[in-house]
Amino acid sequence: MTQPGLLIVFSGPSGVGKSKVLEGAAYQLHNLRKSVSVTTRPPRPGEVDGQDYHFRSTFEFDQMVARGELLEWAQYIDHRYGTPRAWVEERLAQGDDLVLEIDVQGGMRVRALYPNAVMIFMIPPTLAELRRRLQGRNTEPDKVVARRLEAAKGELKIAQKEYCYIICNDRIPEAVEDFVAIIRAEKCRTGRVTLDLNDK
Repeated sequence: MTQPGLLIVFSGPSGVGKSKVLEGAAYQLHNLRKSVSVTTRPPRPGEVDGQDYHFRSTFEFDQMVARGELLEWAQYIDHRYGTPRAWVEERLAQGDDLVLEIDVQGGMRVRALYPNAVMIFMIPPTLAELRRRLQGRNTEPDKVVARRLEAAKGELKIAQKEYCYIICNDRIPEAVEDFVAIIRAEKCRTGRVTLDLNDK
């Protein structure tokens, strides 16, 4: 029995906890790989180039777009984010389950290219809780936090129409279990599994 790798689009408001959920899921889903996005925003304290993001200048990002090196890209708040095309294509060809942690704009572009992509959107229990998490990071001024909250409202409206699944991240362990359950169920879907009928 052979199972091709899944392409998973994982979206949600900034500060909702996507990275922590993916870290937890990786302990249970050993074939799970996360794409490292390219961004024009500066690194936050502790972030490492090539590990958290590929940090590039606006000029370098424009060159990547012009050369067709990005599978998708989008503007979010004041910066641009994109997904390296070659890495995604190589990993899928190798059968890895690949997560793209991207916003809904990028998610729509990926789904247009890969209609079978698993679309997952994560929400906070309330907007007030999301505000608390964003402010607790102490990485951005209040005006940026306010813009992120407004963006979250618009993203959720799109996700309710366009995404396959919505996970509420009230507590990390439960959100991890929900994510893992979705991936395991998707791998069992008719059409994703082929049986080798050769009895030799």
